[in-house]
Amino acid sequence: MRKLMLAVGGSLILVAPLSQADVVGLGASVSYWDSDLSGKAATNNDIVDVENDLNLDSDSNANASLYLEHPVPLLPNVRLNYTLVEQSGRGELGADFGGIVVGSGVDVQSDLDIEQLDLTLYYEVLDNWVNLDLGLTARDLSGELLVQEVGGGLQADQTSVDAVIPMGYLAARFDLPLTGLSVGAEGNFISFDGDSLHDFNAYGQYEISLIQFRAGYRQMSIDYEDDSDRLDVEIGGPFVSAGVSF
Repeated sequence: MRKLMLAVGGSLILVAPLSQADVVGLGASVSYWDSDLSGKAATNNDIVDVENDLNLDSDSNANASLYLEHPVPLLPNVRLNYTLVEQSGRGELGADFGGIVVGSGVDVQSDLDIEQLDLTLYYEVLDNWVNLDLGLTARDLSGELLVQEVGGGLQADQTSVDAVIPMGYLAARFDLPLTGLSVGAEGNFISFDGDSLHDFNAYGQYEISLIQFRAGYRQMSIDYEDDSDRLDVEIGGPFVSAGVSF
């Protein structure tokens, strides 16, 4: 990961002077993400399918972002982004999982919480009808899966991952002149030593005065091991957002 950070960081320093904001800009947005979940979780050598075994469904997914752009040369712009994914479901285990010992099958109630806070430092490489940003993200990732026996049983297992992960950041947007319409995509990514995280979205945007409306599709993939626990899941679905920019 250190090599990735040095390589991307060096590239950003080279391209930073190509484009700068003329004035200070500030923006914020909130969005709702209607996502589906698939994949597996593991504790030691025990593996469970989070979709087919646990029947996890989305309860609520929320996202909020805030950015600051400025005209100071060489200093990067700043973006904060917060995502919360909460899923729950009731299923049946057909094999032992962590602290849950299965005989002929055990009914379980499961809850998955994924929380992440991103700090992104980026440069505007292009800033006209074609917009291109490059940067680095530090992602504070916290994920927890709690599986417990239904009916008052004492059997339960908790799988958790917790880490601060460096990721590359790329964002591109194409404005349709005089319409207020634009299309774009943005994402974060890292792959290192068997672990990988990818978080991409593509969208259409309409802007009127200071207000921005977006609709698109977001896909997030987490394949991360923390000691004896591992999450290998994909979360994807449409989203809508509203924001303001000054």
